[in-house]
Amino acid sequence: MNLYRRRGARALHSPATAGSERPRIALYSHDAQGLGHVRRNLAIARAMHSLDAEVLLLTGAPEATGNRHIPGIDIVSMPALAKCEEGHYRARTLGLGVEDMVRIRSEVLRAAVSSFAPDLLIVDKHPRGFHGEMERALTAARRAGTKVVLGLRDVLDEPRVVRDEWRRDRANTALRAFYDEVWLYGDPQVYDASADLDLPIPVRATGYLATGRVPSPERVRRPRSLDPRPFVLGVLGGGSDGGHLARTFAEATYPHGHQGVLITGPNLPDADRRAVRKLAAERDDLVVHTFRDDLEHWYGSARAVVAMGGYNTVCEVLAAGRSMLVVPRVRPRKEQLVRAEALSQRGALETCHPDRLDPAALNTWFDTLNGPPVPANPIDLGGLGRIPGLAARLLDRTEVAHSA
Repeated sequence: MNLYRRRGARALHSPATAGSERPRIALYSHDAQGLGHVRRNLAIARAMHSLDAEVLLLTGAPEATGNRHIPGIDIVSMPALAKCEEGHYRARTLGLGVEDMVRIRSEVLRAAVSSFAPDLLIVDKHPRGFHGEMERALTAARRAGTKVVLGLRDVLDEPRVVRDEWRRDRANTALRAFYDEVWLYGDPQVYDASADLDLPIPVRATGYLATGRVPSPERVRRPRSLDPRPFVLGVLGGGSDGGHLARTFAEATYPHGHQGVLITGPNLPDADRRAVRKLAAERDDLVVHTFRDDLEHWYGSARAVVAMGGYNTVCEVLAAGRSMLVVPRVRPRKEQLVRAEALSQRGALETCHPDRLDPAALNTWFDTLNGPPVPANPIDLGGLGRIPGLAARLLDRTEVAHSA
């Protein structure tokens, strides 16, 4: 079946690609804090491999891809934003105001979507993009006949906050104007973000984007830089607000015979980075890294993981089947706290509020690792296996693909 019979977008493409049977899929995320949005989109992009798709990732955090080339996936990098602790946004690097940043990013997005002419556009979290920066791109996509999906993670924030922001951003108006459906990247039996909203278009729950994120146990490669001792792993995501957890992990006492490995993320403030490296230099059982682009192997090799509660970290550790203690971010959003508490109630992980975090609290949790594991209630972790089928249905492919 010809994927492109819906529209004449191929006339925009060079002769080298005209008539190609490969679907084109674009993914957008605004990436203002941490690396989570782009890593979630990379996982989705890899899942589209079974559709033999060409994928273009539109992101403000290209560092999350590391130095690895990913076949079939290319990246358009926008000028980067940063999010302050009180919730305000600013340019991460450039000396520009937010309005100027949005103007530049909007033009980049419009040009990329118009030129790439995707058959499917997946927008992460914000129906209009950050401060409306996706509206011109969405208008171009809709005129070209592109199918458009909004992807929502399992938890957005506290319900009251979500509803207020949704109304203020005119999100449902955008959904009616531009979108075909919503994909909810979670298990509604754990938490259902769509229940906090009155969404005017169909919602399809995928399950958590977890299984397939980490290698199977027999394919896990223990990082070569580590000595043979077992280890507990501390991860901070991007690290911009991970200083308290970084210092506490570096001061904790690890289980007998274990070493600690701390991966700070590239955005850990310099003062915190110097502090944890000084602590590591004073002990022989702590290794500190800034960034690793093969985190899935570190999760699979670790005895246990202590982490902030971002969506991707939680999914990857659940997929790896490791014991996990989440110290969630609670400001300016409570998303991580809501997620951690919901999964804790299902027995999938344990949580420690950051206000109660100190080395003694970590030591107490490490002591519990010697006990028998507590079985968790079943959680749907199979979202990555379903997404290619959802995409194939929208693209009107007869062969519905399945991924591992």
